[in-house]
Amino acid sequence: MAISKLCSIGLAVMVTAQVVSAETPLPAQSPVAALTAAEPAAVARAPQADAEQWVRQATRNLSSVQYIQPLAELYLANGYAPLWQDAFAADELEAQLRSLALSAVSTDFSHRFTQLKLLKQSNDWRQYDLLATDTLLAYMSYLESLPEYGRGWLFGAGVEPRLPPPSAMGLSQLHRAIETGRLRQFVGALKPQDRRYAELQRAIDALVQTMREPWPGFYQPGYIRLGTRLKRPEALITRLAMLGDLTADQAEQLKAAHVRTYNIDLANAVKRFQQRHGLKVDGVIGPQTRYWLAMPVQERIRILALNAQRLRLWPADVPSMLVVNIPAYDLSLWLDNEHVLDSKVIVGRPSRPTPLMTSTVASVVFNPYWNVPNSIMRKDILPKARYDRGYLYRNGFRVIRSWNSSEQIPIHTIDWRIVNAKAFPYRLRQQPGKRNALGRFKFNIPNNNAIYLHDTPAKSLFNKTTRAFSSGCIRVEHADDLARILLTDSGVSPQRVDELKARSKTRTVGLNNQVKVHLIYQTAWVDGDGRVNFRNDVYSYDQNNQVPQKIEKFTFLFSGEKPY
Repeated sequence: MAISKLCSIGLAVMVTAQVVSAETPLPAQSPVAALTAAEPAAVARAPQADAEQWVRQATRNLSSVQYIQPLAELYLANGYAPLWQDAFAADELEAQLRSLALSAVSTDFSHRFTQLKLLKQSNDWRQYDLLATDTLLAYMSYLESLPEYGRGWLFGAGVEPRLPPPSAMGLSQLHRAIETGRLRQFVGALKPQDRRYAELQRAIDALVQTMREPWPGFYQPGYIRLGTRLKRPEALITRLAMLGDLTADQAEQLKAAHVRTYNIDLANAVKRFQQRHGLKVDGVIGPQTRYWLAMPVQERIRILALNAQRLRLWPADVPSMLVVNIPAYDLSLWLDNEHVLDSKVIVGRPSRPTPLMTSTVASVVFNPYWNVPNSIMRKDILPKARYDRGYLYRNGFRVIRSWNSSEQIPIHTIDWRIVNAKAFPYRLRQQPGKRNALGRFKFNIPNNNAIYLHDTPAKSLFNKTTRAFSSGCIRVEHADDLARILLTDSGVSPQRVDELKARSKTRTVGLNNQVKVHLIYQTAWVDGDGRVNFRNDVYSYDQNNQVPQKIEKFTFLFSGEKPY
């Protein structure tokens, strides 16, 4: 039994089998008087002021503590007893904080996590209790702010170092949880409750476990194909085994056979690896496969933890929704809890990224016109029209006077040699047809960015593994199937859909059942077969220059070793 007496501040804790409990009664004097017993009696102060002074003095060595007033209110209401007597509640807080720290989006939460682990190791339970409570307040504030700021914080900007106190409602709920002895349940409810978060946490744990043994480096330039002599075959075998693409038995057999060339067993393992990373599945180790094979385990852990935090921004499983995961170049549609469609998509190029957003599919347009956005007109189309006078005719473009007018300006009346793209006074519209950039179908999703889903005549681009080619809108490979499914779900008969498809005129059909659309950005997830998937960070939203070395420090703490 380890006992730490904290009577000088009115806290006493007992640690037995990881349980923290009150050992001595609260002193009769006020907490401030207990801390300054040698000083003359001060003028009587209000209990809250005394409590705040107590918190300031008790935490003077804890630089991370920020929320003096709410801390004082919590401890005053609890009679200055320790709040983290339930070790399971503390473990739950640490587990969630660990994931946030590993994501490297906040130096403050990373520092708090390290401090808490060190205080626990040194059995400094007074400081641990106060810092844990202050950290819970910061964590609550972070979660409350995510809906508004998360699409900046978790995509390169990082979390603000000092967050405001939690809302009055959040603090009230915390007070009730402490009063009723349900702090463990309160903390547990702060994490996402769906399976995707739990799966990512298990994937993180599995990688952390592999760090008990050194990861051998593997680098061999050029293309490695069947029969290629390997410079370090054991390093490749070990790395594939640690990443789960070879079983332990398979790895041992290959090592026992003293494999020196790249054989079919290794190629099959590499194909599994490529499949999980969204690469071309050919079994050839080229630049992209080599990049992912060489990625440090700490960086993989960071990416998994970052994407676990991003799950808080996306909807949990709901009966009907359409989800486009931008870095996966993939669309999935669920209706009434049934997965009814998967389709490849083409998204915005890095210079014109597809925005992250939520909307609904309001209508389907058959044989749409394309009203060319000004930015695309000026950057892409007008420069071609200047040097090729037949370009607009061949591709079915019309010059329209303005966005408030449908009057056509004859193309031949414009002197294209002197056209200034930035000062062009008209707009362009492309006629429906086989050359139309939107193809046969357009799916309207109301938003402020003029983004929509649509068909495309350039079907060959869907054969590429990297598909960031558009100007922001989303091209859908199976647009025909998507239109049919959405219209049928809204009560339009299959016969009517076929009639509309057979016509050449433009027709907009509103949807009675407007399915939610979520454009998300997940570069790591666990699929239905339990495989951990990674994807290239097409918009560089994962990049974070803060913490590669701090991640290593955290993993030392997880394994029980000291970080310094």
